Amino acid sequence: MIGGGKRCSEAARRMRQRPDTLELAVLDGQQVEKQEDDQTPSGAIGEPAATASTSSSTKKTCWFQFARSSRNRRKRLHCEEDEEEAENGRRACLAQPEGMNIGSSTQTIATPLMVGDSFYSLAPEAPNPAEDPKPEDQEQYKQRDPSEVSESKSARSLRRLSQMRRRRSSYYFSENERRIRANDKEFNLQYKYHNNYIKTSKYSVFTFLPFNLLEQFQRLANFYFLCLLVLQLIPAISSLTPVTTAIPLIGVLTLTAVKDAYDDIQRHLSDSQVNNRKSKTLRNGKLVDAKWSEVQVGDVIRLDNNQFVAADILLLTTSEPNGLCFIETAELDGETNLKAKQCLTETIELGDHHDALWNFNGEILCERPNNLLNKFDGTLIWRNQRFALDNEKILLRGCVLRNTQWCYGVVVFAGVDTKLMQNSGKTQFKSTGVDRLLNFIIIGIVLFLVSICALFAVGCAIWEGLIGQHFQAYLPWEHIIPKDYIPTGATVIGLLVFFSYAIVLNTVVPISLYVSVEVIRFIQSFLINWDEEMYYARTNTYAKARTTTLNEELGQIQYIFSDKTGTLTQNIMTFNKCSINGRTYGDVIDLRTGEPIEVTEALQCVDFSANPHHESDFRWYDRTLLDAVRSDEEHSHVFFRLLALCHTVMAETVEGKLEYQAQSPDEAALVAAARNFGFVFRSRTPNSITIEVMGRMEEYELLNILDFNNVRKRMSVILRRGDSVVLYCKGADNVIYDRLHGGQEDLKARTQDHLNKFAGEGLRTLVLAERRLTEQYYKEWRTRQQEAALSMDSREERLNEIYEEIESDMQLVGVTAIEDKLQDGVPKAIANLQSAGIKIWVLTGDKQETAINIGYSCQLLSDELADVFIVDGNSVEEVEKQLRQFKESIKIYNRFRPGGTEALYNSDSNMDPLSVTMTQTSVFMHESSTPPTPPPPPAISVVTFRWDDKNKDNKGGPDSAECNDLFGDEKRSLDGGAASIVIDENTGFALVVNGHSLVHCLSPELEIKFLDIASQCKAVICCRVTPLQKALVVELIKRAKNAVTLAIGDGANDVSMIKAAHIGVGISGQEGLQAVLSSDYAIAQFRYLERLLLVHGRWSYYRMCKFLRYFFYKNFAFTLCHCWYSLFCGFSAQTVFDPMFISVYNLFYTSLPVLSLGIFEQDVSDKNSVEYPRLYTPGLKSELFNIREFIYSVLHGAFTSLVLFLIPYGVYKDGVSHNGYILSDHMTLGAVVATILIVDNTAQISLYTSYWTVVNHITIWGSLVWYFVLDYFYNYVIGGPYVGSLTQAIKDLTFWMTMLITVMVLVAPVLAYKYYLLDVHPSLSDKIRQKSLKKIHSRASSDVRRTPSSRRGRRSVRSGYAFAHQEGFGRLITSGKIMHKMPQDFAFPLGLGTKKTQALHNNLTSADQTKASNSSGHHMGNNNNTNQRHNQNQNHSSMADISAEGRVNGADAGGSGGTEDLSPRAPCQDLDTINL
Repeated sequence: MIGGGKRCSEAARRMRQRPDTLELAVLDGQQVEKQEDDQTPSGAIGEPAATASTSSSTKKTCWFQFARSSRNRRKRLHCEEDEEEAENGRRACLAQPEGMNIGSSTQTIATPLMVGDSFYSLAPEAPNPAEDPKPEDQEQYKQRDPSEVSESKSARSLRRLSQMRRRRSSYYFSENERRIRANDKEFNLQYKYHNNYIKTSKYSVFTFLPFNLLEQFQRLANFYFLCLLVLQLIPAISSLTPVTTAIPLIGVLTLTAVKDAYDDIQRHLSDSQVNNRKSKTLRNGKLVDAKWSEVQVGDVIRLDNNQFVAADILLLTTSEPNGLCFIETAELDGETNLKAKQCLTETIELGDHHDALWNFNGEILCERPNNLLNKFDGTLIWRNQRFALDNEKILLRGCVLRNTQWCYGVVVFAGVDTKLMQNSGKTQFKSTGVDRLLNFIIIGIVLFLVSICALFAVGCAIWEGLIGQHFQAYLPWEHIIPKDYIPTGATVIGLLVFFSYAIVLNTVVPISLYVSVEVIRFIQSFLINWDEEMYYARTNTYAKARTTTLNEELGQIQYIFSDKTGTLTQNIMTFNKCSINGRTYGDVIDLRTGEPIEVTEALQCVDFSANPHHESDFRWYDRTLLDAVRSDEEHSHVFFRLLALCHTVMAETVEGKLEYQAQSPDEAALVAAARNFGFVFRSRTPNSITIEVMGRMEEYELLNILDFNNVRKRMSVILRRGDSVVLYCKGADNVIYDRLHGGQEDLKARTQDHLNKFAGEGLRTLVLAERRLTEQYYKEWRTRQQEAALSMDSREERLNEIYEEIESDMQLVGVTAIEDKLQDGVPKAIANLQSAGIKIWVLTGDKQETAINIGYSCQLLSDELADVFIVDGNSVEEVEKQLRQFKESIKIYNRFRPGGTEALYNSDSNMDPLSVTMTQTSVFMHESSTPPTPPPPPAISVVTFRWDDKNKDNKGGPDSAECNDLFGDEKRSLDGGAASIVIDENTGFALVVNGHSLVHCLSPELEIKFLDIASQCKAVICCRVTPLQKALVVELIKRAKNAVTLAIGDGANDVSMIKAAHIGVGISGQEGLQAVLSSDYAIAQFRYLERLLLVHGRWSYYRMCKFLRYFFYKNFAFTLCHCWYSLFCGFSAQTVFDPMFISVYNLFYTSLPVLSLGIFEQDVSDKNSVEYPRLYTPGLKSELFNIREFIYSVLHGAFTSLVLFLIPYGVYKDGVSHNGYILSDHMTLGAVVATILIVDNTAQISLYTSYWTVVNHITIWGSLVWYFVLDYFYNYVIGGPYVGSLTQAIKDLTFWMTMLITVMVLVAPVLAYKYYLLDVHPSLSDKIRQKSLKKIHSRASSDVRRTPSSRRGRRSVRSGYAFAHQEGFGRLITSGKIMHKMPQDFAFPLGLGTKKTQALHNNLTSADQTKASNSSGHHMGNNNNTNQRHNQNQNHSSMADISAEGRVNGADAGGSGGTEDLSPRAPCQDLDTINL
C-alpha cells in the first residue's frame, strides 16, 4: 500500500507538470507565439529562445504522447486526496517567501524556475522512456498529409492552449492570493482591485437628506414625536393644534441635519486633501505628477526624501548603495527610530532609468489585504526566476522616506486595501450614557403614558355609559359615535379619548427637551473651544470640540488609553546628565546653599560657540563638565571619545553643515552631545571611523562591531589606532556591571547611586565601559571568532560565547542620562487623573524598556509600587502561567496589605499615630510542584495613621470605576476622632504586557484572567502593540467592564483606538492630523486633557444632570395637573390650561432659565475642580442622574402638581369674590394654576442654581415678567379665549394668599431637605464651597512637575536602561551596504588595510585552511549559500567572494593565502557581523 501510494503521488505530480510542458511544446511549434505572449496572464513571460530549438521529433512525441494516452492515464489515477494535498502545498509554497534564518533575520533567496517541476516551467520535460508511444502509432501519425496535419494541429493547438490557460489559472491561482503585473493596467483591471481613493465621509449631495432623516428617526424620541404629529392631524381626537409639535420637531431635525452636514463637509475636505496629494507616477515611460487618488495597483511610483508613501509598494530601486532606504514609521507604530528597507538585488540595476522601469514587467503573487503590519508574503516572477518577497521589501502607506534621495516601487495595495487603512477601524456611532439612559427613560414614560391613557379611557367609557349619556343635550356626542347602543358608543368614546390623552399628556417628554439638550451641548462645545487655558501659543492651537453630542460623557470617563510617542512625549531626546568616574554632572549648584537650582528657560546655559561644530539648540547648564574637557581631564576625554566612536550613526555634509543620520534618537542625542563638547564624529567607512577631538583629527581602524540586540542589551566596537587596540562598550547597567573587572567597588557604588538618582528622575541611562586589548590577545580572539562565524552548527551560540569572552574585565567609564522629553505638565496631569479615580493604560508600539522608562518618567509607575508584573510569554501556556503567578502575588498582598486585619492587629500600639510610614516589599510566588502552603506575610507594610477627616474607607477595590462612595464616611469630626488607616495611593501593582503576549491575553480563554489582574493594577502598559490590538483592548474593556473609555493619540496608528473608544481625543502633534480628523475632541498637549475632563467634562455632566432633573420635575408638575383635573371632568381629556399656554410653556415661559442652568451652572470653580480631582468621582458611578434621581424628580413633580391643583381648586370651588363675582369657573382656575406654576418654577430654579451670573438673573426673573407680558398680549391684543381671567383673579386678595400658601407648601420641603443634606451629609463640593467662603485651604496642591528640584531627593533601585536601537545596522556598516561611496574609495579599502591587517588576514586564512583541510570546499560551499541568502545579493555578496576563494584553495590542497587571496570587497574581520 505504501509503494502504491508513492507511485500514485508521483504520477499525480507528473500530470500536474504536463500542461505546462505541453503548452510550451505547442507554442514552440506554432507562429502564434507572439500573439499569445500578449494575451497570456502568466507563465509565458520572457520565454527563452532556447526552447524554440527543440527538435521537432521531441515536440511531436510530446504532443502524440499527450493525445494518445492522457485519457487512459486519467482513468488509471485515482488519488484525488493526494492531488489536493500537493496542490495546497504548492499554493503555500508560491505564497510564502523562501528563506533561511541566519542569526535573527530571514534572508531571501532568488530561486530560478525549475524545469519540469514547477507551474512556471519554461522548457519541455524530457521524454520518459517508460511511456514512449507505440511504433505503429507513430508510423500512422507520420503517414498523414502534412498540410492536414499542420491545419488540424494549428486549430487544436489554439483550442488546447486556451483550455490549458483557463485550467492553469483556476488551478494555481486561488482566492487567497493576489496577482499583480507591473506597468500592465489592463491585466490588473480584470481583478477589480481598489484604487487609491480614500473616502471617510458618510453622505453625498443626493443621499444626505434621505440617509440623514433615516438616521434621525432611528432615535426613539424623534419617531415618538412624529407619531404624535400624525395623531394631532386628526381633528376628532386632537384638542391641540399640530403646530405645537411640528415646529419643534422640524427645528430639532434641522439643527441636527446642519450639524451632521457640517461634520461631513469637514470629512469631505479632509478626504479631498489626502486624495489630491501629488505622487510621481510612471505613465508611458515618462514620470508625471498624478493625484494619490489616481494611483492604481501595478503603477510604478517615485518617492523623494521626506515624502509620505502614497500606497503599499514593493521597493524596486533606491538612490542608496545596495538598494537600501530608510523610513520612519511613526504614523504606523509610533516608533521614531528609522528602519532600513532593502530591495531585491536583481532590481537595483533598474536605477533611475525611466525606460528600464517602464519595461519592468514583473508579476507579483502575494497575500490578500490584511492588517498585519509586520508580515508580508509574496513572490516576484521576473526574467524566468522567482524571488521571495517579505516585509523588508515593502514600504507601507503612512511611512515617510528619510535620509534617501529617491526610490521607486510598484504599488501592491492601494486605498482601503493598504495596511494603514486596514488598521484604521470603522467609524462607530457614538452616544453618551445620558442619551442611552434617556432612551430607556422615554420607553418607561411611554409605557406609563399608555397605562394612564388606558386607565382614563376606561374611566371615560364608564362615565359616558353611566352619566354622560344623560347630558347629550349639553355635551352632544360626535356624529361618528353610534348612539343606538350606549355601551358601544361609550366604548368608541373611550378609544378616542385614549388618543386624546396621549396628545394632552405628551408634554411629559416634550420635543423641547431635545431642542434644549442640543442647544446646551452646542454652547458647551463653544465654551471648550474658547477656553484660553487650553490654548497652546507655540502652535497657535485652541482646543476644539469636533462633536457636540458627547460633552457630558467627558465627565464619566473610567479608562484612558493613551499612546506614548507624541502623546506623552515630544519625540525629542536630550542629553540631560551624566556620571564620569564617579562624579555626576548636569545639576546646577547654588554656591551659597549647596543645593541644586531648578533648571528653567530663564537660567543661562553654557556657551559652546567656541566649537565651530556646535549645535545652536543644544542646552547644557553645568559648566564644570566643559571645564573638565577643556582642561584635558583624562576621564572626561575617554567618556566623550567613547560616545563619538561607539555607535552606528552616519555623517554627511549638507550645504556645508555636518549632519547626522541616526537609526535611533538615543544615539543621535549621545553623538550630538559628544559633538558639542568637542568630540566631533566626522565620517566613517566600513573599516574606519574619523573623529575630530578639540580640533585635531583622529582616525581609527574599525575592527569589529558587536551589534546591539534585545538579548545582549549592549553594543561594542573594537578599534585600533597605532599600536593600541581598545574595546568600547555601552549598554544596560545590569549587563555592563556583570562584566566589569574587580577592584572598582567604590567607583561602582558611587556610579550606582547616580544610576538610582537618574532612574528616579525618569531618565534613560546607559553605562559606558572600555577594555584595553593586547595585539596578541586580539589575534587569538579573532581566530576563535572567525571559526565561530564560519561554523555551521550553533553559530549564534558560539558567537555569543566569543563576545562574552571579550566583553569582560572592562573598566567602568561612566553613565549617560538621556531625557525622553515629556510634554509639559504630563506627570501632574496623570497624577490628578489617577486621583480622580480614572485608570490610565498606555498602549504603544515602542519597546518594553522604553515604555517602562516613560511610565516611570511620567509617574504612571513609581518606585512605591509593590510590584511591576511583566507578561512576555510566547505561548498560551506561558502567558497563563505568568497570569496565575501574578494572581497569587496579588492575593498575598491583599491579605497582608495595609488596612487588612493582619496588618491592623499586628501593628504596634505604641506607634506614633500621627505619621508612621514604611516601605513595602513585593512578594512574588513561583509555581512549584508541592502543595501550596500559606505564604509568609510581607516583611514591611505601608501604614499611615492620621487624626483628621480626610481619610476614606478604602477597601482596596480592584476597579477605579467601582470607586468608594464619595459621600461615604467623610465626616470624622475636625476636632478629634478615632485614628483611621490611610493607604498610600502609590502602592499597588502595575502590569506591562508585550504585543506577542497580548495576542494570547485577548483570546477567549485568557481574557477573563487578564482583566482580573489588570483591573487590580494601578497602571497597565502594553508595548509592541499594533494599531488593531489597541482597538481590541479598548473593545475588551468596553465589553467586559461596561466602562466609559477615552482614547488619546496623535498618529495614524491611533485612529482605530480613537474610533473604538467612547471618546476619541486627537493631539495635533508632529505625526500629522490623522488622529485629529478621526477624533471627537482635539487638543494641542496631553496636559490639557486634565482640564478637558476635570473641568469641562465634569461641568458638562453636572450641568446636564441638573438640567434633566429640573426639566423632568417642571414637566411632570405641569402635565400631571391634567390627570388630577380628569377626576372632575369625567375623563373627557379637557385641559386645565389654555391651549396656547400649553404650546408655549416649554418654549417661552421656562426654556431660558433651564438653558441658563445647563450652560452656566457650576458647583465649584475651575481651579477647585483641578485642585480637588475627587470631585470627578460622582460621574464615574452616574450618581447625579440615574433611575433613582429620575424617580425622585417624577415624585417631586407629581407632589407639586397635586398641591398646585388641589389648593386652588379647593379655594376657588364655589368661591365668590368680595364684590359678589363667582370665581368657580374653568378659565379662572386654569389661569390661577398656570400663574402659580410659573412662580413655583421660578422659586425652584432659584434654589437649584448654585452659580449666579447676569444671564441667570435675566433669564430667571425675566421669564416671570415675560409670562405676564405675554399673557396680556395674547388675551388682549390677539384676543385669546381666556381674556380677562387672570386680570380679574389678581385683583382679589384670594389669589395672592392662595399663591403664597401654595408656593410655601412647595418650597418648604425642598429647603428643609437641602439644609439637612448640607448639615448632616455634605458632599465634597459643599465642603469646598464652605472652605472657599471661609478662605480655608485644607489641601495644598501637590505639584508633581518633573523639575530637578522636585526630583532631587528621589532614588530608585530599578534600572533606568532604555535604548531605542535595533539590531542590524552594525552589519550594514561593516558590509559597506550603507555607504554612499564605493569600497575602493574608502580610506581603509576593504581587505586592503594596513600591513598589520593584511598580516592578520594571512594568519586567519592559513589557520582556517589548515583546519578545514579537504572538507573546506564542502563547508565553505554551504557557507556561500548561507551568506548569499543573508546579504540578498548574489552579484555583490562579499561573503560569496570569500567563500569562492575558500573553495578554490581547499580544492588545491590548501595553499597558503596572501594578500592576493583576499577579496577587495570583504575584509575577513567582518565575517562575524556578516554572518550574524
